[in-house]
Amino acid sequence: MQAEPTLTGVLDALRPIAALRTEVVGEGDRSARTTATDRAARDDYHQWQHHVSTVNGCIRPIRLTGQLHTIDTTTGEVLASRSTGTMPDGVLYIPCGNRRAEVCPACAELYRADTFHMIKAGLVGGKGTPDTVAHHPAVFATFTAPSFGAVHSRAVDKKTGRVKPCRMRRSMTLCPHGRPTWCSQRHTEGSHAIGKPLCSECYDYAGHAVWNAFAPELWRRTTQTMRRLASRLGKQHGVKLDISFGKVAEYQERGLVHFHAIIRLDQRDPGNPDAILPPPATLTAAHLDQLIAQAAATTAFRTPPHPGSRFYPANPEGWTITWGTQLVNRPLARVDGADITESMVAGYVAKYATKSTETTGFIARRITPDTIARYADYQTHIGTLIAHCWDIGANPHNRDTHPDEHDDWTNTYGKLRRWAHMLGFGGHFTTRSRRYGPTRKALKNIRRVHQRSQQLLRQSGHRTTEHLDEDTTLVIGELAYAGTGWLTLGDAELAASAAAKAREYRNTRKQEFALQQTA
Repeated sequence: MQAEPTLTGVLDALRPIAALRTEVVGEGDRSARTTATDRAARDDYHQWQHHVSTVNGCIRPIRLTGQLHTIDTTTGEVLASRSTGTMPDGVLYIPCGNRRAEVCPACAELYRADTFHMIKAGLVGGKGTPDTVAHHPAVFATFTAPSFGAVHSRAVDKKTGRVKPCRMRRSMTLCPHGRPTWCSQRHTEGSHAIGKPLCSECYDYAGHAVWNAFAPELWRRTTQTMRRLASRLGKQHGVKLDISFGKVAEYQERGLVHFHAIIRLDQRDPGNPDAILPPPATLTAAHLDQLIAQAAATTAFRTPPHPGSRFYPANPEGWTITWGTQLVNRPLARVDGADITESMVAGYVAKYATKSTETTGFIARRITPDTIARYADYQTHIGTLIAHCWDIGANPHNRDTHPDEHDDWTNTYGKLRRWAHMLGFGGHFTTRSRRYGPTRKALKNIRRVHQRSQQLLRQSGHRTTEHLDEDTTLVIGELAYAGTGWLTLGDAELAASAAAKAREYRNTRKQEFALQQTA
């Protein structure tokens, strides 16, 4: 198996080309090549690579300047102080922490790995979660949005493997706007037509935008309903029951979010609320399946009235927020060779934890009044949706004369403007219930202990984790923001190359491990 590449190895490979400054290169990459070889040729480049290794190849690290103080936690004494001025480049680098793979692949990979371990630990135990959860009934559920109008789609016949016609109808009728209500094409994978309405005038863009905005509240109410139903089921069996979940949001090609959730049935101990106990053996995944289906079918609410503004007409009745009819529940089988395993589910959920609106073909930063004209385009599906988010979210009153109404507006429809670049959805993409599994902070602590044990192993040749999780010192920083990103294109290129090679190495190891398992 190949050796794991490191940033030091990348720099060592670049050092011989430091003398090739006169090599003819393209004008676009001249600055990056020159600054990269400059860095590799410096005597202190090993010190620099050790200094920046903590950001793990982040594309846009945060640069901080100031003081770092090491304090004894038992006495409060300042043991040492260090200025960032003595560090390479005179700054402290920290990773940006962005979860989106399109923004920072390195930080997104770490976020994906943490999500995988968080979801899997809630199914099989480990990392602070008892192993007994492997015997709890669990269901992998997908909650979808309702239909707001007919859109182009692509489906494959499971029996023949052929792509089905998009939308076949027995009667070839036209909509009120004179457009066909059918589509006989067999769309190819990645077709731009997928997710687009058959008739944009028939499509309910306002309902679409508002549903995205209130989807987090719908999920919160649904989990409350599931807990009430679980409590009722527990009374029938003489125990107290509760549900735990790990959930991730995913964008469909039509621009609506749907939720993938791993839902687990737990028994509660009234004397120890934090305990995670297995439910009675008479309760199976089928009971949990029925519970989830009932909660999804009965949970609904109406949004507050929309008073209207000069951008959008009033809607005094509000909008009804409910789930779509395509609820998909897959009970998890706890046997070898099952169609759906814990690792498969955790990997599937973690994959979508690093994605965003790129599924719809649209990626943008937060939209402002100065930039809305670039995105609000009624000639496209996404442009029309953004325009509706912006118009519905317009404050109908002056905040100076109606401050209370402004606050209420911001908490309801006003958030549509704030999250217009996310097509109205402003919720967290990955969430978990309190007792489902480890937190990201706990996973970070486990990773820190492992890294420190590896450091001790390299220094003393003896591996130990004893007392590593018991901090006797505390580092407090008096730091100020100095900027975002690497100082030179060469530094950015070195960091990106090291991160790419590290990801390639991990993928190779995964493939080798999979081959060993099947051998």
